[in-house]
Amino acid sequence: MVNSDLLGMLTRIRNSNLVKASKVNVIRTNLNYNVASILKKEGFIESFEESGDMIMSEKGFTRKYISITLKYKGIKQKPYITDLKRISKSGLRVYVNKENVPKVLGGIGIAVILRAVGLFYLSTSYGLLTDKVAHAKSLGGEVLFYIW
Repeated sequence: MVNSDLLGMLTRIRNSNLVKASKVNVIRTNLNYNVASILKKEGFIESFEESGDMIMSEKGFTRKYISITLKYKGIKQKPYITDLKRISKSGLRVYVNKENVPKVLGGIGIAVILRAVGLFYLSTSYGLLTDKVAHAKSLGGEVLFYIW
């Protein structure tokens, strides 16, 4: 469930970039919120805000959502996000140790890493990390996606 929400978020951002939409709404989960804050901090999106409104899902549940404002440059509206690539999937988890933390396009892009041990996610002060932070702190974990 968690991975499908993250996959939906990444797909919505990728598709919204293709049609040059200014905003995209994604389901609010803690993982999606933390990913949005990393994307904002790294300069890939303009801003994001959690909506207090509830939307109705297919199964009748109400959920909050995050409204993400995408970032474009120039008159031709070239998106800051060139591509998103999902690495770890539900059928194939990709874990790296501290020596094998990937660099995306020689440091131009970022890899988002979830700090985990074994099959259980840890509630640590680290949580989600970029490849640069993971390399600096000598930490590994599950590689969720690349963005450049």
